[in-house]
Amino acid sequence: WGVPVFDDRKLFEFILLESAQAGLSWQTILNKRENYRAAFSNFNPEKIALYTKKDVAVLLDNSGIIRNRKKIEAAIGNASAFLETASSYGCFSDYIWQFTDGKPINNNYSRIEDVPTKTELSIKISKDMKRRGFSFFGPVICYSHMQAAGMVNDHMSYCHRYLEVSSKSYSVS
Repeated sequence: WGVPVFDDRKLFEFILLESAQAGLSWQTILNKRENYRAAFSNFNPEKIALYTKKDVAVLLDNSGIIRNRKKIEAAIGNASAFLETASSYGCFSDYIWQFTDGKPINNNYSRIEDVPTKTELSIKISKDMKRRGFSFFGPVICYSHMQAAGMVNDHMSYCHRYLEVSSKSYSVS
């Protein structure tokens, strides 16, 4: 968590899981992560984008994942939007990281209650992604994605990971 990710497959995995997490605890989703991996073709957006109503029915019957029709359908729609966006930019990583000029934003928080749940940037990205066909990816989920993918360094300033992440030079290649 919080280390910059530029791999499209991993970025898609985060989008799928964070969209499933909407309204639930992150721990709930982490506990089901391997079930999601098995149910959603190892987070392969090319395969997920081709899922049919029959696949949705199978997923709705899978007790190892969150059985919410709208979230399942969002995962399928988001796979298509992800592929289309990646195609337009060469890769999804280039698209998403353009919002931070290709490198992480290093915040400097010493209290967990100071970390925002959304920012002007997450609002901007969320709106753009919605325009591109993504769903279940509002500003709060978007900011969670930015944290998980290391687009923002929200480790506490006293955390050993804060210095590790903020002292490295990362950029989209």
